Amino acid sequence: MTDYRIFSADSHFVEPVNMWAERMDAKFRDRAPHTIQGHDGQDGEFFACENINPVAVAGFFGSGKTAEELPEHIKRGFDVAPKSVWDPAERLKEQDADGVSGEVLYPSMGMLLFGLDDAELRASCFRAFNDWAAEYCSYNTQRLVGAGVVELEDIPTAVAELERIAKKGLRGSLIWGAPPEDRPYSLPDYDPFWAAAQDLQIPLSLHILTGRGGVQFDLRRVLYGYMKLPQEVQLTFADMIAGGVFERFPRLKVVSAENDVSWIPHFLYRLDHAYDRLRHLQGLTLSMLPSEYMRRNMLATFQFESANVEFTRQIYGAENIAWSSDYPHTDSTWPRSKEFLSEALKDVPEDGMRKIVGENVINFYGLN
Repeated sequence: MTDYRIFSADSHFVEPVNMWAERMDAKFRDRAPHTIQGHDGQDGEFFACENINPVAVAGFFGSGKTAEELPEHIKRGFDVAPKSVWDPAERLKEQDADGVSGEVLYPSMGMLLFGLDDAELRASCFRAFNDWAAEYCSYNTQRLVGAGVVELEDIPTAVAELERIAKKGLRGSLIWGAPPEDRPYSLPDYDPFWAAAQDLQIPLSLHILTGRGGVQFDLRRVLYGYMKLPQEVQLTFADMIAGGVFERFPRLKVVSAENDVSWIPHFLYRLDHAYDRLRHLQGLTLSMLPSEYMRRNMLATFQFESANVEFTRQIYGAENIAWSSDYPHTDSTWPRSKEFLSEALKDVPEDGMRKIVGENVINFYGLN
């Protein structure tokens, strides 16, 4: 892998827990996200805020831990967090240790705040995060590529926030991975926001754990919860395509983040088949096949998949796939990402390899 520039399409900040109380609108600071010691009979430090289900913070910096070490690690807290939680210079050292040139950085605990019931509180939390993330990434904007978070409850306000974070230097934004059931993305209400993202060239990410319905992640049923995560994002893409979002906004760029990629070949087949057989029942007419919108508008990220990547590349195209380390989360390839990629992608042709491990994300976000 020494001949390739490696760039993670999906890694994470870990927000200092006092950041929200220091930066949120004054009227919300007594309701700011915080941590508690222990929850529901379990030891450890837990992230909490109003109605969201508390989550153990140690999982947000569990990379490098073996499966056997995780049960004890999860009982710890910010006392074992890496220095990069507070210091971006330390983050560059962690990239160097992994042989990575840079990372697109998403929130960690901030993703869970999509599940807050109070829309004003959500928006205040997101603005505070965006300010902090922009300052953090300003240390090195080519290696620390920040993605902000935008609340879509009020579209004019969302457009203004998207414009604000673009001026601050953030390169992308998370939105609901799954919007409210009564407000699907196929509705024209969102069109001003899609237009703004298209014009600003800000990719929008649909990341696991960001559905409006919130996350009920029970460690006692962790395997069930893990398997359930990608489904709502897949359904969101189907709705956006069938609802003509990419027909109306052909330059809108979206990211399927931390949802793997091997589902995509079957998804493309099933979507095209449904369009062929059932579109007249819905009165649906698109200028391209549904699968063609996916190839034109969506970048999909993966972490640990190996043989399935080559299979997906053959059908979806190497230019539409990007590797991610997920650092510093528990499900991360750090600090052996180059070793993993060398083995996992050994059957991928050289040109495809170069695109998947770095070039695609560099081009997608307009980096140097």
